Amino acid sequence: MPGSTPWFSRPTGLSRLPGADRVRSLPGAALRRLRPAAFGAEPSGARLERILRSPHFVDGAFRNPVPTRRLVTGSPLPGLRAILTADRSRRVPAAAVPLRRLTAADFAEPPASGLRTTWIGHATVFVEIDGRRVLIDPVWGERCSPFASFGPRRLHPVPVPLSELGPVDVVVVSHDHYDHLDMGTVQALIDTKAVFAVPLGVGAHLEHWGVPQRRIVELDWWESAEVAGLTLTATPARHYCSRGPRTSPHLLWASWVVAGPEHRVFHSGDTGYFPGFAEIGERLGPFDATMVQIGAYSDFWPEVHMTPEEGVRAHQELRGAVLLPIHWGTFDLAPHPWEEPAERSVAAARAAGAVLVAPRPGDPLEPADPPALQLWWRAVAAVPQGAEQPAHGAPLPERAETAGTTPPPEEGTVQPDGVPV
Repeated sequence: MPGSTPWFSRPTGLSRLPGADRVRSLPGAALRRLRPAAFGAEPSGARLERILRSPHFVDGAFRNPVPTRRLVTGSPLPGLRAILTADRSRRVPAAAVPLRRLTAADFAEPPASGLRTTWIGHATVFVEIDGRRVLIDPVWGERCSPFASFGPRRLHPVPVPLSELGPVDVVVVSHDHYDHLDMGTVQALIDTKAVFAVPLGVGAHLEHWGVPQRRIVELDWWESAEVAGLTLTATPARHYCSRGPRTSPHLLWASWVVAGPEHRVFHSGDTGYFPGFAEIGERLGPFDATMVQIGAYSDFWPEVHMTPEEGVRAHQELRGAVLLPIHWGTFDLAPHPWEEPAERSVAAARAAGAVLVAPRPGDPLEPADPPALQLWWRAVAAVPQGAEQPAHGAPLPERAETAGTTPPPEEGTVQPDGVPV
């Protein structure tokens, strides 16, 4: 990707750590033992050969569909300063996030329309489509981090135990950042016998964690595969991959189209806005539902994450019928207030005449009969007393008291997402 090398890709940051000289002197086998398993593995052999043949792999790395900078400042310091100085009380809910607690009984009856989506939280969505069950970007871990002791912690519990989902036919992964690809969740899903669909190169992580190679389907942009009676297509996105201190030039990122005989849905993964949404909509749409990233944005990384307004625009260009905003509310990954992505998405959708649904985590819904919009987050958002009310919807309730409620995550964050500081 054009632009300067991001700070978390530069080896100089680690080389200044105490003991770095001793680490560099270790043999390769010893270094591999020190590497956390959650970092995954780099592609090799036939997988690497296929990557090198990709038309999107240019000059030693996968390239975005348009020129992209991961950080517009070229230095991490302004963004890091913004994260550290932003009002942390605004970046987390002031009370427990309301959930719909689910069990296997909630999924016993198939959707009447043939399509049902359940937002688990962040980018994780359970999609029941034309008799098949698809889990997209599954993250059940407590933190999106390679380490158990630090990194962004959940702001609400998972609304359903993984074991209560029942059979899963396909697991779809957009890219390898920790808030989209969780090692523990992947390993727990091995026993489901599901097929894993991932962008090129990401299969190396899955094999490293124990997923049989025969159950991994890796696709380049615009490639499709027939899995469990569904057509899965990896489509372009504007982002990048990384699970360790360096970015990963041999791993691709993607958005996804899941199409059955009667319905089709789109999942954005992580992406900045780019003109390619219109092409995806023209070639593979229209969509009964789009699941589009609208959170974890910042002026410091505007080219790799969309704002809510850009998310609504992307939904319209995709030719989507119903918009399900994702990638907000579950982890504190950016300086903006916790509820802001939802508020701005609602305003943008109303202005554009788009149909938007905003379920609580765990609320199943059928896009054919979208529920009335409920601004549930307002009851728990940490809005300062005397703040101006939003121009749309009902007035804000009194600010929730913070005592005895969900604590903010411990120190440790991501920049721009998936890479621990």
